[in-house]
Amino acid sequence: MNQREIGKKQESRAAKYLESLGYRILEYNFSCSFGEIDLIAEHEGYLVFVEVKYRTDPKVSDPASAVNYRKQQKISKTADYYRVFRKIPSDRPCRFDVVAETPDAIRVYQNAFLYRGNGW
Repeated sequence: MNQREIGKKQESRAAKYLESLGYRILEYNFSCSFGEIDLIAEHEGYLVFVEVKYRTDPKVSDPASAVNYRKQQKISKTADYYRVFRKIPSDRPCRFDVVAETPDAIRVYQNAFLYRGNGW
């Protein structure tokens, strides 16, 4: 299985897990010229932009640590574009979650990082 196939499999696993927690998945792999967002969902009144990270060896590092400042900026800009593209009102509450996966576990970090774009 190549990296892309592994990524799709892990995103699907993450989506099912999030649904079990009450998330409603709206989109998978939204992409534009700014970047890609793995999952976009609704949860508890929020529009949630979800980054999924998978690591085969959790001893090396927490998968969530791969969502560094630069990646956060990219996700934020893509989220801005998504909101304009889908005509999401500017007062709609949003957040950024990270799903960290290993072969043995899934962990959800709600509000994993603050918005890093130009402003909503």
